[in-house]
Amino acid sequence: VQLQASGGGLVQPGGSLRLSCAASGRIFRGNDMGWYRQTPGNVRELVATISSGGKTNYADFVKGRFTISRDNAKNTVILQMHVLAPEDTAVYYCNAPHPIAADYVLAPWGQGTQVTVSS
Repeated sequence: VQLQASGGGLVQPGGSLRLSCAASGRIFRGNDMGWYRQTPGNVRELVATISSGGKTNYADFVKGRFTISRDNAKNTVILQMHVLAPEDTAVYYCNAPHPIAADYVLAPWGQGTQVTVSS
């Protein structure tokens, strides 16, 4: 398995969750990594990215609420999510964005982890 996301679950609005993604070294080392999410009937959207050097970028809809980080020793990417809202409900995936073709990724998609925000 090249990408294994975990940490999802059911949380109330305003709550927090911490997602983790274990990646193979071949995918992780030297590459940007990202978190994506998808809801039924919609395209997968990019949530946040982090470069191999730690530079981060966020989609406007998560700025100030989510934090992406990486542990280069463990080939792991973390997404810390705060102030969750029902519209954050989705399956969350990690992958490595293609360095040139932004719509592509470097690895097959893993199973993702379901995040449900509901009271």
